[in-house]
Amino acid sequence: MSHQAYQTAATWAESPRQMEYRLFAQVTLALIEAAKSDPHDIAARVDVLDWNRRIWTALREDCSSSENRLPAPLRASIISLAIWVGRHTSAVIRRQEQIEPLIEVNRMIMQGLAPASVATSAAA
Repeated sequence: MSHQAYQTAATWAESPRQMEYRLFAQVTLALIEAAKSDPHDIAARVDVLDWNRRIWTALREDCSSSENRLPAPLRASIISLAIWVGRHTSAVIRRQEQIEPLIEVNRMIMQGLAPASVATSAAA
C-alpha cells in the first residue's frame, strides 16, 4: 500500500476531533519552526502565520453558525480567541509582537482536543 493510500485511509478513520487535533499539531509544529527563524525574515514566517490564521478563521465561521452544536459559551470563547489570533498574527507580521503566544494558544487547544489519556500524561 502506498504512503498516500495509507494517509487517505487514516484520514477516513479519524473522528472530527482527531482531525482537528492533527491539524493543530501540524500548524503548531510549523509555527515552532518559524519562531526559530529571524524575525526580520518575514518570508520565512508569513505562510505559516497565514495558515494558522486561516484555521482560526474557519473555526470562527463554524462557531458562528447556528448549526454548530457546541455550547454557546464555548463557541463565544472560540470566536474571541479567533479574533485575538487574527489581531496578534497581524502584529507578528509587523514585528510588533512575538510568535510564541500563538503557539501557546494552539497548544492549549490541542490539550482540549486530546484524548483523555494523552491530556492526563501531558499534565503530569
